[in-house]
Amino acid sequence: MAQKQQKKVTDLPSLLLELGKSADFIHETMRLHKGKIDLYYFKTLVDLSLMKKDFLPNIKKTESPSLYDLEMTLPFNQVEVSSDVQLIETKLLQGCVCIQTHDSNVEAIIVPLEDDNLRDITVPEVEFSVIGPKQAFIEHLRTNIQLIRIRLPIKEFKVIELQVGTLTKTKVALLYLDGIADMENVNTMKQRIEDIDFDHIDDSSYINQMIEDSSMSPFPQLIDTERPDRVSAVLSEGKVAVLVDGSPTAITGPTTFIEFFSAFDDYFSRWHVSSIIRIIRLFAVTFSIFATAIYVAVLTYHSQLIPRDLLATLIQSREAIPFPPIIEAVFLELTIELLREAGARLPTKVGQTIGIVGGIVIGTAAVEAGLTSNILLIIVALAALASFTTPIYRIGNTIRLLRFPFLFLAQLWGLIGVFIGFGFLMVHLLGLTSLGRPYLEPIFPPRLADFKDSVIRLPFSMQNKRPEQLRTGNSTRFNKKKAKAHHDIDE
Repeated sequence: MAQKQQKKVTDLPSLLLELGKSADFIHETMRLHKGKIDLYYFKTLVDLSLMKKDFLPNIKKTESPSLYDLEMTLPFNQVEVSSDVQLIETKLLQGCVCIQTHDSNVEAIIVPLEDDNLRDITVPEVEFSVIGPKQAFIEHLRTNIQLIRIRLPIKEFKVIELQVGTLTKTKVALLYLDGIADMENVNTMKQRIEDIDFDHIDDSSYINQMIEDSSMSPFPQLIDTERPDRVSAVLSEGKVAVLVDGSPTAITGPTTFIEFFSAFDDYFSRWHVSSIIRIIRLFAVTFSIFATAIYVAVLTYHSQLIPRDLLATLIQSREAIPFPPIIEAVFLELTIELLREAGARLPTKVGQTIGIVGGIVIGTAAVEAGLTSNILLIIVALAALASFTTPIYRIGNTIRLLRFPFLFLAQLWGLIGVFIGFGFLMVHLLGLTSLGRPYLEPIFPPRLADFKDSVIRLPFSMQNKRPEQLRTGNSTRFNKKKAKAHHDIDE
């Protein structure tokens, strides 16, 4: 059945009549010294205190109700006279006041009085760091751009404004540094955003999923962050960022798989410490994916690989358990996921209590009831703990998902099944791209120059070049020779 087309309003009186059908649309008539004017606005969108304090007193001072006199009287920026019906409609729905005189029913004055109703800038909740800046984005596009422009006060910082969503008309800002960012990345991101055909855009997560190279992959191909300092840092590297009005997170790209295990506060610590912590994160993620699967594979098919001293302990822990290893492993993994989901959905204090007390009570009861072994309980708990080391939330969800396919492959074919699953995983990662750039770079294709800030982080004095995969317009960040030259005051 064909969708019914809405009738397009072509004149101002018809537009005001159509908008008047809404209960929050206000039409007021004001008497001046030499005539009358009509005010039109949505009371739910305008700042009523600003209207009473600055707008109405200045209107009442005007003797002549002409559009020119009213425009000159109002002490507001971006006041304009327009006869464009579509523009007037857009401005009214954005929180402007429309003034119309009785002399003309074609033109109107548009006065911006929108109510921002902003929350305060707070500390990051997801990407919290002990050392470093303590500012996070909020749900206001202009404020978020301001937070970045303060950190990048240069003329090369460019903003492209777009609009997405047939119903929500969501404002989107595309950010990059002119002369540094590869314009191919900028144009690719811009084209993908413009090609979005969706009615409702509520958050940057919508756009993140719609502009990824492969939407069928469980791996995120763009990084989302709530930190303005991180966005300014990646822009200076030559990447592109996207901000969405109403969303407290930004999207940055192109990115690589290794970047998802690099926390931004790694740059606030000594490079030795940061490098070790990054390696620990990668090891923890590997352990989280494969630990339970290897346990099931070894106990089911390869018991001869278990050392004799450890074998006695395993036999003793499993002697009263009536289920095969796969059943107890799936039971514990699902229990961990249920506790994690319940803790996330409940209020903060209750969620913490459920996570801690529930884990202890259920784990102890499961071992005493003979439903699972205490050794597997330790392995599953360590694997769940290891999955929390990922600094980017989205990649943590992917790690949680990957554990289950490897579990079932281990049950089917043992360690051979685990290796088959690992092969398929590597083939999938090798085929992924982020804005057309290799996802596994600098591992594949191998680029030794980009290893200086990937698995390990070398000192800042050695990071004088921007990443090769970004193909930046200016690859040099600073003069390496000058950076190494230290001049004391007594020289």
